[in-house]
Amino acid sequence: MSELSLSSFSAELERLVATTAPAVVSVHSHRSRASGFIWRKGLVVTADEALAEEGEIAVVLPGGATKKATLVGRDPSTNVALLRVEGADAVPARLDTGAVKPGALALAIGAREGETLVSLGIVSLAGPKWRSLRGGEIDARIELGLSLGRAAEGGLVVDASGRAIGMAVFGPRRRVLVIPSATIERVAPRLETHGHVARGYLGLGLQPVRLDDGGVGAIVMNVDRDGPGAAAGLAQGDVIAAWDGRPIESVSALRRALGPESVGSKAVLSLKRAGASTQATITVGERPRH
Repeated sequence: MSELSLSSFSAELERLVATTAPAVVSVHSHRSRASGFIWRKGLVVTADEALAEEGEIAVVLPGGATKKATLVGRDPSTNVALLRVEGADAVPARLDTGAVKPGALALAIGAREGETLVSLGIVSLAGPKWRSLRGGEIDARIELGLSLGRAAEGGLVVDASGRAIGMAVFGPRRRVLVIPSATIERVAPRLETHGHVARGYLGLGLQPVRLDDGGVGAIVMNVDRDGPGAAAGLAQGDVIAAWDGRPIESVSALRRALGPESVGSKAVLSLKRAGASTQATITVGERPRH
């Protein structure tokens, strides 16, 4: 690559950062420093896992002005938290929900004490939607080949055309993942309206058990007397062998399937009770907030 081409490439990167940085902020919570971005006027999205469970929250705007923030809501299952910040009046980030392709250049843009942090790399993986370990539906599996500082978690990820494709977070073994724009645009409005994202609830304590045919079932260890399981007539010792005719893959997979869309839905459970086969219809409730 010629010196002129390198200079042009560098200048284009600088332009992308300068265009994006005004929407990116620093987020301070108890013993935690992260990044976030202005989603709507007065509202900042950040990474839930980077936000302390309690204590005061402050946001440092570009230029260094510090503003008190209040928590609007958080969804650990998708790693999205929403803050209200009076004075965060910069032009909000324009999230783009278009497809992302592997090999594309990616810039992760965060902030520290009002100064911009930037990492350059590529999209190393762009796959289909998936469920997080906490059961949240993530609209695409996007992994980045770049090094990200802890303070930049929660910042914006843009491609070479300036599209804001999502939020940078850490996955297992410090792998850098992207919470896609489509996920943020689905979750943040729910947080703004309700303060949380509803999760399905069965009111059952379940443990895996091996079935006679070699498959996996879920044995009921305890029943919330006010929960959906009790209302459906389930009892301690019942073994759930299938859900709407589909075998149980694992207890963890069953729990992950209880996403927001499951609340209010009905399912037919195939049960083993005292050696006999029976069925019960359960209506999935909303997980209580503690």
